[in-house]
Amino acid sequence: MTNVHQCLQDWGLSVQVSFSKNFVSAIYYHRALLKQIVVLFTRLPEGSIFSEQVLFSLRTLEISFWRRMGRVVENISKRCGGFLRQLSLRGCLGVGDSALKTFAQNCRNIEHLNLNGCTKITDSTCYSLSKFCTKLKHLDLTSCVSITNSSLKSLRNLEHLNLSWCDQITKDGIEALVKGCSGLKALFLRGCTQLEDEALKHIQNHCRELVILNLQSCTQISDEGIVKICRGCHRLQSLCVSGCSNLTDASLTALGLNCPRLKILEAARCSHLTDAGFTLLARVRIILKMYSLPNFHWYHNTLIQLSVHCPKLQALSLSHCELITDDGILHLSNSTCGHERLQVLELDNCLLITDVTLEHLENCHSLERIELYDCQQVTRAGIKRIRAHLPDVKVHAYFAPVTPPPSVGGSRQRLCRCCIIL
Repeated sequence: MTNVHQCLQDWGLSVQVSFSKNFVSAIYYHRALLKQIVVLFTRLPEGSIFSEQVLFSLRTLEISFWRRMGRVVENISKRCGGFLRQLSLRGCLGVGDSALKTFAQNCRNIEHLNLNGCTKITDSTCYSLSKFCTKLKHLDLTSCVSITNSSLKSLRNLEHLNLSWCDQITKDGIEALVKGCSGLKALFLRGCTQLEDEALKHIQNHCRELVILNLQSCTQISDEGIVKICRGCHRLQSLCVSGCSNLTDASLTALGLNCPRLKILEAARCSHLTDAGFTLLARVRIILKMYSLPNFHWYHNTLIQLSVHCPKLQALSLSHCELITDDGILHLSNSTCGHERLQVLELDNCLLITDVTLEHLENCHSLERIELYDCQQVTRAGIKRIRAHLPDVKVHAYFAPVTPPPSVGGSRQRLCRCCIIL
């Protein structure tokens, strides 16, 4: 009982799989301390832990990946009353507009709401949230594919919004959104394939406080849109344009000249970006902490410039940069960022690197993770050696199983001894 008390008091409660009667009794006994419950993939009788007495003062609740919600969400909202501040229903496929309308009416102090993967909800849910939940700041609607521009017209005063894979959203919806949520600090638009440069113009005009912007796989975006973002969002610290295949070095130039706080750039699969553009960006972005290069061919000078001009670099993705060599990694490992800062290095599908790269990386004392999938010239022996020098590093690699030699002297047995053919 003392251990439960300490858990509830210091860290909240994380619940998974199942409950015993004694455990539920302990929760009830210490209910005054309970502030957070996390329930994942659990078949839990509603009356056990979701009682009015237990939930009365709850602040945070996560009940992700429940398929059959029934009246659970509605009952929870009634029992938590005005105390609940954060709720995650991630992956709860059975949650619909009706349950969330009841929730919005009863939990008017909610600040963070995660509806990622709740595919049944529609614009009606956003209307309910905008009407009753005026304190809502953080909303995740990832993969809520029925959400349209109408939802965005109703939202107000959000600071963090995730609309990833809501592919019905267009520039008109973004215009309505940013007029009502001009204080947005984080906006995720991954997979919103209908968005064009005009949508980014609206963000430029209204979102001066924007810090994080994710445009992954927004394939219609061009340099014109990125230039607009750079000119209007000078506080930008993180930008993802992976899969925006129309971008050229003009976007990198705009980032270098207009976004002095940029720390994270992801630009995988942007094949028109060149070594010259990344070199210019590296020279002016001394505070960059994370860098994801596209799979382009002119890379060697970029690594040199990163090594010289980005001493705070902590993570670097070179995935699918198929012409990267051991010499390029040598420059990185000998730099200030390599010696003192670099924590993550992704080298998957870099076909020319060998165990020599791992020898260079032994100098990177802060390294925590290396990705080496499909690096065909890297061996188990090389990985063993770097682990001996850096015992805390996690090396992710895959080696195909050895093909068994052909049988000699007749056909081999095709069935195990316990099997028979009927």
